[in-house]
Amino acid sequence: MPPLVLALLIGIVAGMRTMTAPMAISWAAYAGWLPLGGTWLGWMGWWGTPWIFTLLAIGEYVADKLPTTPSRKSPPGFIGRTISGALCGAAIGLAASSLPLCLAAGVVGAVIGTFGGYAARMGLCRAFGTDLPAALVEDLAAIGVAAFVAASL
Repeated sequence: MPPLVLALLIGIVAGMRTMTAPMAISWAAYAGWLPLGGTWLGWMGWWGTPWIFTLLAIGEYVADKLPTTPSRKSPPGFIGRTISGALCGAAIGLAASSLPLCLAAGVVGAVIGTFGGYAARMGLCRAFGTDLPAALVEDLAAIGVAAFVAASL
């Protein structure tokens, strides 16, 4: 799969779940599937980085279900998702010698994932009549797409 498409997809994941994207990218770098050693993003492949991002992702999955969690479209959440998409797109682009385009694709994907994920979740909420099943479907979708991207690197 072309790196630009993978960067867009991981950006979409970042828009859905901020920490799932760097979790997948760091596991791919740690496993050697994404060669980042010797680059400014080499820290993504250090032995502890995937574990830290995994813990952050789990925390996000839990926090997302709380009624006090702010909207993903509010500035702090939106900015965080955009940065996550940019970072993960940059990692893919760095390994593929296509840094600017993949970084931009990660940002565009994060915007798509933020607003598209919100719209899909609201539609699922209406269909299920409650938020929890919709949130769990979104979690699984983000994890599935992230795993696909990591396995395709």
